[in-house]
Amino acid sequence: MNVAPSASVSPAAMPNGGTDFAFEPADFERVRRLIYDRAGIHLGAAKRAMVYSRLSRRLRDLGHPSFSSYLRWLEASPEVSTRDEWQEFVNCLTTNLTAFFREEHHFPVLEAELRRRAGRRLRIWCNAASTGEEPYSIAMTVIEALGPRAEVRIVCSDINTRVLASAEAGVYPADSRGLSPERLRRHFLRGTGANEGFVRVRPELRRLVEFRVVNLAEPKWRMDEPMDIVFCRNVMIYFDAATQRAVLERMHGAMTPGGRLFAGHSENFADSRDLFRPLGKTVYERV
Repeated sequence: MNVAPSASVSPAAMPNGGTDFAFEPADFERVRRLIYDRAGIHLGAAKRAMVYSRLSRRLRDLGHPSFSSYLRWLEASPEVSTRDEWQEFVNCLTTNLTAFFREEHHFPVLEAELRRRAGRRLRIWCNAASTGEEPYSIAMTVIEALGPRAEVRIVCSDINTRVLASAEAGVYPADSRGLSPERLRRHFLRGTGANEGFVRVRPELRRLVEFRVVNLAEPKWRMDEPMDIVFCRNVMIYFDAATQRAVLERMHGAMTPGGRLFAGHSENFADSRDLFRPLGKTVYERV
């Protein structure tokens, strides 16, 4: 929807029949600044309707009469009284599109890399992991390449606590995209009764994965130990150039020399060849 910068967004014009709240241009600019400051996410002008749709739920739940009231309270209240709501604010505005074995061309490369490093203890970090399909796809590849007793640690992180809780539960529809019948049999337990139509990851898959909240744009995050392989796919597209560079520098410092970085199909790190050398289709080596 195209809206002139100087005009308010009429509530009747908002998606899904939303008629509760006026949404002024100043409100949208304020949201853009706050999510950039909190998470490094650069929201384009085309995201106005998305912001209204997602944040209006918070206004409704909390009883705020307007966006300006909600944002004023969020900024003015002591951090201790709004900490949970700041997290909800971030949760609402992050995008969590994922699937099992998404960008399938990466997984044969990962399998070859795992076999090349067989016999060594490996550390893998899957960041912006959303609801868990990506880290569990990595874990399935680990088991298929190295067996269930492989000495591999997979750190699964995201800034969104809601999707991370879903990832930790490890429960998915049985018809989830990207799962072959063979992988469903091998790596998942089928639900029965009230859980029919759903599957849960098997314990041998779940034991490989640990979960933590990480804000990539936060300058103070660190890993407990250097990572050999990092999946950071379709994350950098939400950052501006300065934030991308800062995140790549910190990621470089969190990896072992020669480590592998898997990026998304829309991402290109050609401007950071001092940090990562391209090896193939959106796969890089840490220099």
